[in-house]
Amino acid sequence: MSLDIHGVAPLLQVFDMPTAVHFYRDFLGFEVVHRSPILSERTDDVNWTMLRLNGATLMLNTAYEPGHRPPAPDPARIAAHSDMGLYFECPDVDNAFRQLCEMGVEASEPMVAPYGMKQMYVSDPDGYTLCFQWPA
Repeated sequence: MSLDIHGVAPLLQVFDMPTAVHFYRDFLGFEVVHRSPILSERTDDVNWTMLRLNGATLMLNTAYEPGHRPPAPDPARIAAHSDMGLYFECPDVDNAFRQLCEMGVEASEPMVAPYGMKQMYVSDPDGYTLCFQWPA
């Protein structure tokens, strides 16, 4: 017997919610579908948000409670994010690479991995690794 599961929504802890939302929405094309109450005049200033793009769902949560965020990200915390990666199915990796580069996003040149997936890597503002891939 298997569970009736229809998707997964990773939850990423982010340092600055407006910066993270800007990256996922404005560079990658995600749509904000749910969010917690707005904390200031900036509509992206929230504690939690859910984003979707086609079949991909992602949740972002502030790593610090309001009023407790340090002035700069903790380098050790950012470095620890490299332990986890998000792999997105992307039928046209080359086009995704071109589009991201045109927007000023630093991305790795697409390459075919030994196991046959064409892949391109990007880091988000919090140091999470994002891979866009498709069978070569």
